[in-house]
Amino acid sequence: MRAIQDSLTAWAEGARRDLPWRRTRDPWAVLVSELMLQQTQVARVVPRYEEFLARFPTPAATASAPVAEVVRAWAGLGYNRRAVNLHRAAGEIVRRHGGVLPATLTDLVALPGVGAYTARAVLAFAFEADVGVVEVNSARVLARAVAGRPLAAREAQVMADALVPDGGGWAWNQAMLDLGATVCTKSAPGCLACPLRACCAWAATGASGADPATGSAGCGAAQSTFAGSDRQGRGRLVDALRLGPVPRSALAEAAGWPADPERAGRVARGLVADGLAVMVEDTLHLPG
Repeated sequence: MRAIQDSLTAWAEGARRDLPWRRTRDPWAVLVSELMLQQTQVARVVPRYEEFLARFPTPAATASAPVAEVVRAWAGLGYNRRAVNLHRAAGEIVRRHGGVLPATLTDLVALPGVGAYTARAVLAFAFEADVGVVEVNSARVLARAVAGRPLAAREAQVMADALVPDGGGWAWNQAMLDLGATVCTKSAPGCLACPLRACCAWAATGASGADPATGSAGCGAAQSTFAGSDRQGRGRLVDALRLGPVPRSALAEAAGWPADPERAGRVARGLVADGLAVMVEDTLHLPG
């Protein structure tokens, strides 16, 4: 464990990516970045992050705005339900915590849209707590370099927590994420350039056999094809709603399925159920 800590810490000093959310310890800004980064590439988030925070700099500012404004500001990030959850979380923060993000795991996971990973990320990156952050990138490093085998969810979290150096929660977790994102990648990992090569459990076997990250907790399953999916239609409908209300008769065209109004209607009902839209007199609107 000490060899892994020393090697990764030394590498991270010169390899840390300069990302805007790493320049703050404001818990709200960290939460916004983490929700934006869920299933969305860093390159897409960077230009939207500061724009969003300029409009919604605090939970109170977010909670006091109509949810439609938050959804409009989320344009280009995908998975629009996250915007609704962020608005709901802001309301809970204002009502239950005086407008200040709580600093405990229990209180954080009680917020809408905040799961165990996001809660731990806020603890580590805003409050600099010594907790392990397990997501797709760090989970690969844990499975390959530390364990050399697939890990169950609980096992991965215990291992991640144990690896955090005392007082180093912020820097250590950033290093784990950076290594997984830039070197220990899903496809064609850069093992020859990896700072953990000398102490990597998988490298010790010659990186032979099945990849330990496959099926390991946090590494995620392959995502279904986007083109032609309901997710694509949902996104098109929300984009149309950002410009204005959509009559029921125009839903199929707006969703990109002009010959399938039944499918468009089903997707529209899903948006209503998720709080992303409301149907008023046969016209779909963003929620007020």
